[in-house]
Parts: sequence; C-alpha cells; structure tokens
Amino acid sequence: MPEPLQIGVVVFPKVTQLDLTGPVQVFSSVPGARVHLIWKRIEPVPSDSVLVLTPTITFADCPQLDVICVPGGGGSDDMVNDEEMLDFLRRQAGAAKYITSVCTGSLVLGAAG
Repeated sequence: MPEPLQIGVVVFPKVTQLDLTGPVQVFSSVPGARVHLIWKRIEPVPSDSVLVLTPTITFADCPQLDVICVPGGGGSDDMVNDEEMLDFLRRQAGAAKYITSVCTGSLVLGAAG
C-alpha cells in the first residue's frame, strides 16, 4: 500500500477563511490523502471573520508534505516577516511536489524564497 499523500494548509491569524476552507474541501476529497491544518501551536487561531480555526498539527510535528498550500488574508502582511513561518515553508518546499497559494498567500511564499 503506498504512503498517503500528505497535504498541508497553513493557518495563521487573520487568514481569510474561504481561502483556507475552499482548498481544504477540495483536498479532503482526494482518496487516501491526509490533510493537515498547520500552525506553530495547537490552539485556536482567529480568522479575519467570526470563525476561529483549530490547527491539527504544529510546524514541529508536521510530516514532509507532498502539497503545501498557503491561503491569503490580512494576516499575510505579518506572515511575510514571520521567520518561524518562513523557515517552515523553506524546509518543506525542498521535497514537496506542489507548492501552492491562494491570493496573498503568494506573497508569503515569495518572502520564503
């Protein structure tokens, strides 16, 4: 049995929930895939709306991802200067098959190089 496809979507304060939940809905339909919501800590993270999101895994515990997705939102402004976020993305990107973003998440990927 092949290893499951590891898909990670990063969560951060002031993320636009639709930028996150849209890809999560699609990724969750991939047969056999494991979808992770990733943040520094396992604690509630406020979105840019009334929704509060709970990560499923931390940066430190995250397996090597096959697919990385960085959603957008007002919090992207802070994430482009967040070294912990940028270091996580750099570490994961080396072996990931696909590195993706939604909207201003591309700016975070750009900041990570």
